Amino acid sequence: MKSDASMPDLAVFGHESADPGAVAREFNARLGVSGDADADCAIFAINPAMGIDQETIDLWQSLDELQTPRLIVVTHLQDSTADFDDAVMLANRVFDQVATPFLVLHDEAGAPCALISLQTMRIIDYTSKAPKDLACEPEHETLVQEFRDEYLELKDSLGEGAFEAGLLFPAIPLWIEKGIGVDIVRNYLERLTKPEQSHS
Repeated sequence: MKSDASMPDLAVFGHESADPGAVAREFNARLGVSGDADADCAIFAINPAMGIDQETIDLWQSLDELQTPRLIVVTHLQDSTADFDDAVMLANRVFDQVATPFLVLHDEAGAPCALISLQTMRIIDYTSKAPKDLACEPEHETLVQEFRDEYLELKDSLGEGAFEAGLLFPAIPLWIEKGIGVDIVRNYLERLTKPEQSHS
């Protein structure tokens, strides 16, 4: 049995177009295989420009009965054809209802540059080497209010510890080279090693 301080056993799934290998390397995980029931947490990588293949859908469904905690990471955000919102809509359709604790903000050139927390309405700016925590602009609050209401309602209905219990499935934007979302994924994974702590 694992101690609370041990790292969870992580398996990464996803079509090769989503680069699950890079995700596995970043989070010290292994590439999952069909019938892999041993993982403490499964990370599903999605490339929104390519959709979600049937094998990945089947793998997701195989973990339902086990109530394995699952995270979705949306990769290739830098591609002009890729869109985080599209990936979330697709995941809602073929996986389960997913949660979006963060939304993507773009720079003037249209590239992802920051995430906005729907819990705290704070912005994480990734344009410098170390992410910066910034206050939310009023126009951002207006733009994301509907998404925030939806997220908070889902989170509250499932209760504390829903992610750890395999009931809440966060979808996180991820651009490893820029660091976007890497810290967020790590924070979720840390929850699996600290079950005694509560989280906002």
